[in-house]
Amino acid sequence: MTQNSTDTASAHPLPSPKERRRLREAKSLSEAQVAAAVGVTRATVRSWETGRTTPRGRKREAYARLISSGRPNPQATPSSARTKPGAPNTRPKAAVKRAARPTAPKTVARLSKPVTSTKSPSRPPTPVEATGSTVMAPTEPGTTPDLPDSSTMPDPAPAAETAGPTPGGLSPDEAFDALYKHSADALFRQTFLLTGRRNLSRESVARAFALAWERWPEVAVDRDPVGWVRAAAYEYAMSPWHRLRRAHRRLDPPPAEPGPRALLDALLELPPSYRRTLLLYDGVGLDLPETAAETEASTPAAAGRLMNARAAVAERLPELAAGSSPAEQSALLHERLGALALAEPAGSLPSSAVIRTDSERKAQLWTRAAVSFTVLITGLTLFTLGTAPTRHETPESPAQQVGGVPPRGGPQKLTPQDLKLHKQLHGELVRGPARLVPSVG
Repeated sequence: MTQNSTDTASAHPLPSPKERRRLREAKSLSEAQVAAAVGVTRATVRSWETGRTTPRGRKREAYARLISSGRPNPQATPSSARTKPGAPNTRPKAAVKRAARPTAPKTVARLSKPVTSTKSPSRPPTPVEATGSTVMAPTEPGTTPDLPDSSTMPDPAPAAETAGPTPGGLSPDEAFDALYKHSADALFRQTFLLTGRRNLSRESVARAFALAWERWPEVAVDRDPVGWVRAAAYEYAMSPWHRLRRAHRRLDPPPAEPGPRALLDALLELPPSYRRTLLLYDGVGLDLPETAAETEASTPAAAGRLMNARAAVAERLPELAAGSSPAEQSALLHERLGALALAEPAGSLPSSAVIRTDSERKAQLWTRAAVSFTVLITGLTLFTLGTAPTRHETPESPAQQVGGVPPRGGPQKLTPQDLKLHKQLHGELVRGPARLVPSVG
């Protein structure tokens, strides 16, 4: 089986996940159309394009033939499948960011602890020296703290085994604790920029990590576990149902400084999809295809949301409107979002052990509830089968009084005189001629 899979993979090579998405959009194909052609679901196609899973066997052959054969000429690509002019399509270069930032030297701490990753970073990583649990990033003059991106995610390979120690020497509990320690505070700050509510941000991060521990076999082998948890936290934080909760109806007090307050107000006035796209691209540092994949939109749609979001924020920030190019605007937004995130103190998040314990307890409660409900339904079914009749009996109609029916016909009732005459005739002897009786002979 391994040999067959290897032969299939070598016979039908696939491009990188980003290239798969680009080729599909260049051919003007939607995820639903590719899923129908290959015979899978839309979620499976999205998983292939994000690199979380890889097609195998005949589906790999059909998928490779569909996206690779007859690649269209970029000149002939329809306008709907191309990025709008001036829309960013890559992460801004470090040199551009440094040129757009002030020259005052300072040393700041990164929001998360970078670790070794198998994914190629979209920008040159800052040299980081980590000692124990303290992580400091000596930066060059004029640099600012970065929101954690998927290029600094932990390597999921050591956590592939879910039972017992992993090849890297980490048990599932230790791997989860490392992931929580690495990204929990940064995710809290990011969700605060999305919602403007600290309690909701704290609840969203805890809910996302509890869900990650519940599905740890899936998260452990994911190529971007930080992105998995981030997507879960964003989805929960931006759910419209929170408007019905009294605790989350009002926003928390904004920052005291005018600049951060104006930026936060501008972010919260954006539509949820625009706000999330702007934070992922200019704040977290994802490139445009990754941003589009995480927001479940096409790359041109994500580019349009990003441009509209920048234009709306530029109306509140004059220095952003003065940017001469999208790269300079992105660098300035990256700097301001990082400063605004670090200005928000990390909330009192529960420990990773508490997250794991609560997740396991809830899973046990749901399991017991499901078992109890199943037993109840089974008992009711058996009771019904035991007490139900084996054959159908037509019920008798109850007696009812009917009016308007004519009296019953026939001879009338004899009077006393008639009875007396009847008795007299039967008692006297016959004194007349004998009766003629016919003879048979």
